[in-house]
Amino acid sequence: MSEKNNQPKQVQINTRDEMSRGRYSNNMLVTHSPEEFVIDWLLNSPGGTHLVSRILVSPGHMKRIVSALVGNLKKYESRFGEIKTVESTEQKFH
Repeated sequence: MSEKNNQPKQVQINTRDEMSRGRYSNNMLVTHSPEEFVIDWLLNSPGGTHLVSRILVSPGHMKRIVSALVGNLKKYESRFGEIKTVESTEQKFH
């Protein structure tokens, strides 16, 4: 019999240097069909709105993503306090 290991499984991720730096997004658009969700990560800037990245996922994977985000948000707020949100109409460049 094997014992269950409670430590998270480590996954080695290979990537190009440019991708590993990440991209900043301050807005998103989600659309869907019966077969997939499309998540567009956007950057609203004084020069307009730019597509940063587009991710397509299955409905089942979208549900796992949402669950992981909710869980991590709860962990974050329990450690650092409640996150204050700003209404989208207040996010204007001056």
